[in-house]
Amino acid sequence: MTDHAPDVDPRLLEILVCPMTKAPLRYDRAAQELISLEAGLAYPIRDGIPIMLVDEARALDEAEKAALKAAPPPP
Repeated sequence: MTDHAPDVDPRLLEILVCPMTKAPLRYDRAAQELISLEAGLAYPIRDGIPIMLVDEARALDEAEKAALKAAPPPP
């Protein structure tokens, strides 16, 4: 991962949903992932492009899920 990852287009973030649950996603800029709390998955973003494939997603552990649920969604 580079020090300065390209940002994802905010308009794209508004329309993307989890391919498994159709639930909204959270953008984790630091990790370069889109998070689906409902599915418990983190979809990678590579070179500014979200990879919206369940097979490419990383499963969130229970601690990550709890922390994300406790934190307010980013603006």
